[in-house]
Amino acid sequence: MGFRNRVEAGQALSRALPQALAGCRGQDVVVLALPRGGVPVAAEIARALKAPLDLVLVRKIGAPFQEELAMGAVADAGEPETVRNEDVIAAVGVDEAGFEAARARELDEMERRRRRYLKDRPRAEVAGKVAIVVDDGVATGATTRAALRAVRRRGPAKLILATPVAPAERLPELRAEADEVVCLEDLRWGAIGLCYDDFRQVEDETVVELLAEFPPARPPA
Repeated sequence: MGFRNRVEAGQALSRALPQALAGCRGQDVVVLALPRGGVPVAAEIARALKAPLDLVLVRKIGAPFQEELAMGAVADAGEPETVRNEDVIAAVGVDEAGFEAARARELDEMERRRRRYLKDRPRAEVAGKVAIVVDDGVATGATTRAALRAVRRRGPAKLILATPVAPAERLPELRAEADEVVCLEDLRWGAIGLCYDDFRQVEDETVVELLAEFPPARPPA
C-alpha cells in the first residue's frame, strides 16, 4: 500500500494504536520520536492522543565505507545504550578499536543534536507511563532496539513500538524489546523510502518546529 508521506503514516498509526492503549488516559502516555525521520510521524500520534512529544536520541553506527550498513547503534539513556550487530562487525572486518571510534563519532553527533533540538528543554516523564517509541520505519532494527532499551531503562509502565513499516523477520526481536509492536506494513523491498511517495530528508529546523508545538509539561510545584 505505502504512504504519501510521514504525516499520513503517523495518522494511520494513530488509528491503529487505540487497541494497544485500551484503558490508558491521555496523561498516562508519552510519545518518543527517533529523530529526524520519526518526528513528523510521532507528532501526528501525539496530536491524536493529546500526549506530550519528546525525543529518544539514537544513532546508527555505520560500517566503514558503507554507512548505510549498521554495525550497531547507540542511544541516549543517561549512560549510552549500545547495540552491536556482531555478524556485520565480523563481516566487514572491524576490530574493537574501529568500532569504538565509530561509536564515539556517533556520540558526538548525538550531542550536537541534543544541543540543536532540545537546548534546556526538560525531558518528558516516562516512569510509570505508557511510552510509545516512534520511527518512520525499521530496516535492520539496530537503532530501534537501542532506542527501546534506552527507554526501558527509564521505567515505563508499558513500552510500545509504533512504526509504519518493518521487515516481518525483524518483528520477533523487536517484540522481545517492547511490550507491544504496532507495525502497519511488511518491508519487502529493502529500503524504507520505497514505501513512501515523499521521503525527503527531515531537516533540523523541522524537528525544532514540531517540538515547539508540544511544550514540555511543567514540573509539579
